[in-house]
Amino acid sequence: MSEAMKLIVVSYVKLQDRGALESLLVARRKVLSDLQSVSGISTANAIEIIRGDLAIIDAGLEELKALPGTLPDNGSQ
Repeated sequence: MSEAMKLIVVSYVKLQDRGALESLLVARRKVLSDLQSVSGISTANAIEIIRGDLAIIDAGLEELKALPGTLPDNGSQ
């Protein structure tokens, strides 16, 4: 999924859509939490993929912070 995630994040960064990136981050964190609570089967590979996705999303959010003409996030939604 990481290549697909890169394309999604790049698109959101181009659109300067911080809200979409933050929603994506919340959703992936939920998936990670759910995977970490699973027992009886190995979820190690899936967890590693999700962690990679989270790193890609975080990088996209950081890139948005650095874009000229974008407003800093003030915590309001």
